[in-house]
Amino acid sequence: MLYLKSTTAPVAPGVYAVEVAAKPPGTTFMIYAAVDAAEPPAQFIAAVQGLGFRQVDSKTYLHHDGRKVSDLHFQKPGSAIFEGWSNDERETNLQQIAAMLAEFRIAVEPRVMTLAEAFG
Repeated sequence: MLYLKSTTAPVAPGVYAVEVAAKPPGTTFMIYAAVDAAEPPAQFIAAVQGLGFRQVDSKTYLHHDGRKVSDLHFQKPGSAIFEGWSNDERETNLQQIAAMLAEFRIAVEPRVMTLAEAFG
């Protein structure tokens, strides 16, 4: 679940937070998005899915300021072992993610999770 301080300042219409992160060793990244549960941002979700990502998890909760938020997790399979990404796929996918997010004026720095985050 993404940590939200507030839902009053979304990063894009209907999008409260976005993170691009990978479990160690950091070769295959996922897109995590906290969105408005009452009015999900259809264009944003379609853009993520348009890159070949599929939604693999969704959790809805009530934020402390009273809004319903859905945490969406998107994953894209690759050609490496266990559907991981090859080096070329990682480079291409991260460039495509950055370009797609830029269309929504969202800037995100991809990161590798700590072991506690990834497996805790």
